Amino acid sequence: MIRAVYFDAVGTLLFPTPSATTMYAEVAARHGMTVDAAEVRARLWAKFREEDDLDRQYGWVTSEQREQERWLNIVQHALPGSTEELFQELYLHFSQPQAWSLAPGTAQVLIELQQRGLRVGLASNYDSRLSAVVAGHEALAPLRQNVIISSLVGLRKPAPEFFSAVVQSAQCDPSQIMFVGDDLENDVAGATAAGMRPILIDPERKHLDHSNRITQLSELLQGHLESTSIL
Repeated sequence: MIRAVYFDAVGTLLFPTPSATTMYAEVAARHGMTVDAAEVRARLWAKFREEDDLDRQYGWVTSEQREQERWLNIVQHALPGSTEELFQELYLHFSQPQAWSLAPGTAQVLIELQQRGLRVGLASNYDSRLSAVVAGHEALAPLRQNVIISSLVGLRKPAPEFFSAVVQSAQCDPSQIMFVGDDLENDVAGATAAGMRPILIDPERKHLDHSNRITQLSELLQGHLESTSIL
């Protein structure tokens, strides 16, 4: 029986709009920097992966301070010579609801899951800025009482302790929780190790061999939950 459905945030329900690369380039231009968008993107994601590797070495421990440090390191690497003022402008931008768009079908899926008697929640590797983003999107209202943020837990996905916080929020056995996300390590492997039922959202069809896979949120309602006993 599935009693709760929890979602990853960025890349699953939330997408930066315009993209992070575009915003980095636009803000850099406002601060008098000339940058190449393709180079910015490459440097941004290279440093993002490097910061993830660093967290892995330290057992996925995080905090508000660590998350701000992470993004400062990423911005400084993506935009060499950037100032503290430039960083603060970008950091503030991504705390604003209008900086993010929702995945197609988000509102309908969340409402229907609730109507079926399921608890729904959000569980993300992010910082407290996410609370303001969720509060600013009415379609995410069903999630607001069950938002799990890594910087407040003190550990990031895929750490077992993060998923323990999800179980505590869901108030049911891990086997009764469906976890939907776009990352194979953080979401799928982490949820599997915690005893949950993972669903990989794969809109670009990169993982055709994955058994529990959807390409859009509405497929949760059309197949993955229809064959499951739900209370």
